[in-house]
Amino acid sequence: MAIKKWKKEKIEDNRYTCPIHKTALLIGDRWTLFILREFLYNNKKQKFNQLLHALKPISSRTLSIKLKKLVEYNLIERKEILSKTLCVDYNITKKGESLKKALQEMANWHKKNFKP
Repeated sequence: MAIKKWKKEKIEDNRYTCPIHKTALLIGDRWTLFILREFLYNNKKQKFNQLLHALKPISSRTLSIKLKKLVEYNLIERKEILSKTLCVDYNITKKGESLKKALQEMANWHKKNFKP
């Protein structure tokens, strides 16, 4: 039995015209939403290890990939701080903060429709 390899879809791909589909490609995976939640509801400024600890059991490789994607689309920014050792801060951008209302609406929808 052959194993089918999934190819990564790019948001810029002109095959997709639906804004919901494009948004889902950008932030629709599990870890990206959780990373955004950490910035929006906890600290607007985070270090890599803070995120790694807060998002257990995410691997450092996965976190690194997701952060690069968020930086690429200007949802967070990466700042290198020069000291004795290299230190990197991540901050949410205004564009990233603009997702807070949408994420809050998702949370409200769940609370309304799936009461404990």
